[in-house]
This record gives sequence, C-alpha cells and structure tokens, in this order.
Amino acid sequence: MVRIIMHGCNGRMGQTISRLAKEDNDVEIVAGIDPFEGIVNEYPVFKNIKECDVEADAVIDFASAQAVDGLLDYCIEKKVPVCLCTTGLSAQQLQRVEEASKSIAVLKSANMSVGVNLLIKILKDNAKVLSDAGFDIEIVEKHHKMKKDAPSGTALALADSVNASCDNRFSYVYDRSPRSEARRSDEIGISAVRGGTIVGDHDVIFAGEDEVVTFSHTAYSRAIFGKGAIAAAKFLKGKENGYYDMQDVIK
Repeated sequence: MVRIIMHGCNGRMGQTISRLAKEDNDVEIVAGIDPFEGIVNEYPVFKNIKECDVEADAVIDFASAQAVDGLLDYCIEKKVPVCLCTTGLSAQQLQRVEEASKSIAVLKSANMSVGVNLLIKILKDNAKVLSDAGFDIEIVEKHHKMKKDAPSGTALALADSVNASCDNRFSYVYDRSPRSEARRSDEIGISAVRGGTIVGDHDVIFAGEDEVVTFSHTAYSRAIFGKGAIAAAKFLKGKENGYYDMQDVIK
C-alpha cells in the first residue's frame, strides 16, 4: 500500500486523484493539503503542509507555484518523495527542485499522461529515421479556449524529444506570418489551436514526398493525468534521492 498526501486536494485535479485512489487497492490518500474549504474529504485536510503530521510514502502536488517552496521544505525535512505536477514554476524554483533532488526523490514531467510519455519514447526511438529520409516535421496541438499559454508544454516536450533524437539540429517556428519564404528543412513548426472544451490533442506530423506519417495522442478527460500521477507515486515509494520523470515510470 502506498500512502499519499494530496497537495492541492480540493482543486479539480486533487478531487480527480482522490476519486481514482478510492478505486485503486494499492494506494491510499492519507491526508490532504488545501487552504480552501467547502469540500468534504474522507481524509484529514490541513490548510498548510507545515501542519501535516501524517506519515506518507509520497506527496502528489497539483496545487500552485506559490506553494511549491514550502512543499519542498516539508518533503526535505520529512524525507518524503514528491511528484510535482504544478506548472508555471520560475527559473529559481526549478533550480530549487534540482537541489531538492539531491536530498529526496523528485519526479517532474511536462505531462503526467502515460500515453503521452509513451509517445515521447516512440518519437525518441523513431524520429531520426523519418528525418534522415527527408520528412518535414510539424506539430499541431489543440486545447480548450481557457488555456492561456501557447504552445503547450507537451507540444514542446514532443518537439524536444524529436530534436534530441536528431542531434538537436532543428529550430522551432511558432508563426510563419512574418515570413514569405519556402519552409526550411532545419525547422520544426509548432502550431496551437484554442477552442471549446478540448482537453488536449497533439499531432506530430512527418510529411514526406507522397506520404505522411502522423503520431497522435488525444486526451478525453483530465483523469489521464491523475492516473499518471498515481502511477508516479507508486514508482516513488522507497526510491533513492534523484530527479525522475515519467519516462522512468513507463520503462
């Protein structure tokens, strides 16, 4: 049994993970952290993680960037591994995460979905073959109209996985409108679509002469990120100090 502290338990993802954990016999959420009230949980909830006195095997974080510093302090003090799912961390905070990984096991990924991370692995293993054969590479990502950042972190992670397998010879192009020229061979085009309630849709397109190969992932609900976070918490139990990501989980 993996005992989990849910950091940000009353948020949308916190509640999703709480529901998924109830359906998983191998995990139990033993405590939650959230300053906002109004939701009744089946485990004790603390407004600040400093107040938490419940022992756990891992912390899953889906809270806010402002709360990450205190979270890292707690995890280092208690020697508890942490799965960091909060986005928008500053460069200084990311450096702090790196430092924390010297004292505890830290897992952080651009996307917690098992499917997306398998796609990243597939691209790392196969992109060079298509690139060396002269295929042009374009990435199209689609998300709901409320998403503010573009392109998505996942789209960039996909581009990075392709680029890494091809000796990092590509540059990224996000907007072709200022340019009036043919597409260059040393670029990856990344386009963003925003509309409706699209949870997440990513296509990595390899366009060659007379043929197109497309690798796709579609998210139909945010539950996939919760399932990935729970899988990460299971992975972290008893792990040595270090910096991990979801690629380590799916090996």
